[in-house]
Amino acid sequence: MSTLAENNNKKPRRMIQLRYVLTPIAIILLAIIGLIVVAALAPKPAKKPSIIKAPLVEVQSIERQDIRFAISSQGSVVPRTQTNLVSEVSGQITSVNDKFNVGGFFKKGEVLLTIDDISYRVGLLQAQSRLDAANAILVEEQARKEQAEDEWLLTGKALSAAPVLALRLPQLQKAKADVKAAEADVTDAEVKLTRTQIKAPYDAMLKDKQVEIGQYVSTGSTLAMIFAVDYAEVRLPIKQRDVEFLNLPKINQQDSKVSQVDIFYQLMGTQHTWVSNLTRYEGEVDSRSRVHYVVAQVNDPYSVLSTSEHQELRIGTFVNASIAGKTIADIVAIPRDALHGANKLYLVDDKNKLHIQEINVLRNDADYVYSHDVFAENHRLITTQMETPVEGMTLRIVGEPAVVEKETAPETASQTESTETQGDD
Repeated sequence: MSTLAENNNKKPRRMIQLRYVLTPIAIILLAIIGLIVVAALAPKPAKKPSIIKAPLVEVQSIERQDIRFAISSQGSVVPRTQTNLVSEVSGQITSVNDKFNVGGFFKKGEVLLTIDDISYRVGLLQAQSRLDAANAILVEEQARKEQAEDEWLLTGKALSAAPVLALRLPQLQKAKADVKAAEADVTDAEVKLTRTQIKAPYDAMLKDKQVEIGQYVSTGSTLAMIFAVDYAEVRLPIKQRDVEFLNLPKINQQDSKVSQVDIFYQLMGTQHTWVSNLTRYEGEVDSRSRVHYVVAQVNDPYSVLSTSEHQELRIGTFVNASIAGKTIADIVAIPRDALHGANKLYLVDDKNKLHIQEINVLRNDADYVYSHDVFAENHRLITTQMETPVEGMTLRIVGEPAVVEKETAPETASQTESTETQGDD
């Protein structure tokens, strides 16, 4: 009996526990059912046409033109001639020019320094005395020859039959040879005397000096180093792909079509420019860098030979250069910003439809890409960057009426907000 009573007591307890579990679940289910009923009975949103705006782009017309290319390069300014002045005589330096300092300018023929010439003056006097003696002997021998001819004619024989010794011809020939030797000695003495004065062989600037006044120099001693200032040169490297765009003279010819070269560099925020000419093409490809070299000539770089004053272009200056090249006819210049990838362009036709076209690039520089390709007459170049271009998509052109496409779609709160935002844009 006790067992049966216990079982009867457990049943109410289980029912109470089950009720506590099922009650919350039932409440949740009822709430879900209520939401579904409310949503089903709610009024449907009215359909409203939404405006889809095409991307807005900027365009420019495609124009064919004749373009003269400019090839960029750079290099250092070097003198056209540089010379080591070497003493050809020996002696003590007795005087130097006041300008005999590094940077001093000398006109052609101007004396830089003088070597003691007393021994060379003495040598010249000795040579001249030997010449006078040789001339006296020659006069004497000519007189003896004439006397010998007269004596031979007294014999009644012809001069052609006389022996050469009888007419003193060898003695006369030796006297003439002695005169020539003496004249050569005089010339040599005069040259040595002249070489005691070291003169500028051309308009030059002193780069380095090795001697000073009072110093003894021997034959072959280096006195100074000078360089020419009538014009300077700039050796410019040219890449292989740029050679075909330049008017380069052939190795064995002087080209009449001289290309202009603008030399420039920045100094304290100011750009200085010099106009020069392309004078020669070295005609050799560097084995390491595989570049060609051309040489530009800058006249009067130090502004010392002409009346016009301009900024000095000093030897050793590193400069940039722009070389005027060939003129190529009937090509299109495309801004680099309008090129996508290696060779793609975005074009728009007269119906505002996008077209993607690949081109063959003839040449490019920092600002433009050039091509010989032909484009449709009604196509214009898009200069605006586009995120997701699709062939044939409709575009809007800045400053032109837009082409609007409409489609119906449920107007939700988010869609309305998006449309208004696009309209503001």
